[in-house]
Amino acid sequence: MRALRLWQGTPPPAEAFASQEPFCIDTMGFDQWLQWVFVARLRAMIEAQAELPGKSELRPLAEEYFKGRLAESAALLRLIGEIDRLLTR
Repeated sequence: MRALRLWQGTPPPAEAFASQEPFCIDTMGFDQWLQWVFVARLRAMIEAQAELPGKSELRPLAEEYFKGRLAESAALLRLIGEIDRLLTR
């Protein structure tokens, strides 16, 4: 995400995290959700040695989000696909 200049130093406003919509789609871009919700939660779960989700299917959503930038986002899409593969049992 840093290579794509999507990594942000400041989180979205607190109310953006209160969204009831999947992926906070009404209050954040997918890249914001990926950084501030998904990565943060996954990191916290790993640090707490908590059970990880048994399924992940983020790659199709990521491909849709980055459809105009598929070539430059290929590495990120591969990583997201690998996370999907590792989490899906």
